[in-house]
Amino acid sequence: MPRLVAGEFMLRAFELGDVALIQEASADPFIPLITTVPATDSLIEARAFILRQHSRSETGAGYSFAIAERETDRAVGQIGLWLDNIGHGRASVGYWILASARRRGIAGTALRAITEWGLALPEVARLELYVEPWNTGSWKTAERTGYEREGLLRGWETVNGQRRDMFMYAKLRP
Repeated sequence: MPRLVAGEFMLRAFELGDVALIQEASADPFIPLITTVPATDSLIEARAFILRQHSRSETGAGYSFAIAERETDRAVGQIGLWLDNIGHGRASVGYWILASARRRGIAGTALRAITEWGLALPEVARLELYVEPWNTGSWKTAERTGYEREGLLRGWETVNGQRRDMFMYAKLRP
């Protein structure tokens, strides 16, 4: 796993010391619904989540980074580059930030770093990002980072047992 500098933050591999991050994220009303973060603050499940993140790059599924403060190494979120469609030159990006760390520009800083890095990979010509229409903070972050909204994908994703619409954003290699 590479380590990517992102302003005051570092995108790095998850560590077992990031259990507190996962436990806090598990209490968020939305993060466990759209990610693989457990919906319980169990220490065992938090550790299992972290170990699963390590396997993402090992299996070729993608890269799952903890977003950590460079000064303290305290993790405040997650961002990933997912390679499900890499055979078509496409990768997708997803991210979340702890509620206690939001409104500091962290998501945008991390998104810029992973976008630059991802588009420099020879096999990636296009990055895609999917955001529920109500998630204004997330789609504004995508737009501020240079992603363009390409449309609304109706019933695209199952969230909490229901099919949900998603805005689709993309950024192409220059």
